[in-house]
Amino acid sequence: MKINTALILCAGYGKRLNPLTLVEPKPLLKVNKITLLENCINLTKSLGIKKIIINTFYLKEKIERFVEIRKFDLDIKIINDGKEILNTGGGILNMMNSSNDSDFLILNPDTVWNQGYVEKIKGMEDFYFTNQIKNILLLVNKNLSFDKKLKGDFNLLKNTIKKDLQNDLIYTGCQIINKSLFESLLVNNFSISRIWNELINKNELYGYESLESFYHLTNLEVYKELLKNN
Repeated sequence: MKINTALILCAGYGKRLNPLTLVEPKPLLKVNKITLLENCINLTKSLGIKKIIINTFYLKEKIERFVEIRKFDLDIKIINDGKEILNTGGGILNMMNSSNDSDFLILNPDTVWNQGYVEKIKGMEDFYFTNQIKNILLLVNKNLSFDKKLKGDFNLLKNTIKKDLQNDLIYTGCQIINKSLFESLLVNNFSISRIWNELINKNELYGYESLESFYHLTNLEVYKELLKNN
């Protein structure tokens, strides 16, 4: 068993990166002379995944044009959120509905992915299918974050995700999820954390820890610091 389709979240406004994102969608900002979106697509390709679905909303024409011009050697489909932005959960469900697959890799281009993540994500994929689970998140210790202001979201106990008073692990923006978790939900504006919290309550949300340094475009200040360091 393997993942055949990746979903890349590109619909957000990126308000914390204003004024840059007033004219350019956040996925098209560059680090190391490459856009965040292309970096994300390159990671997907390195994982051997041939199909990508991208969701758009804000400045969608720019993302559509970028994908068209770059002519990536992959099957890329762009799905628009519609008249209103759908948030992470609604956007994911909307993309899933355009595919016949059941299991998806989901990537957030806000993270500056590198080739060091490939083996770790493949390990996460193996764990997901071997244990026949429905959702697993790639996590990293907050000490490995470039942005030292980021607080932990979760803790892990033998790959089971917990939420405690003191949380040391950050969600990297990479997860694998099964479509069946959305069976009772309609496409509208809701956060993916709604599903995570339900799974946590049942001890059924799983995590896989990355040891890569974590670079994430939290806001304009962090982005400027990232550019200085790269």
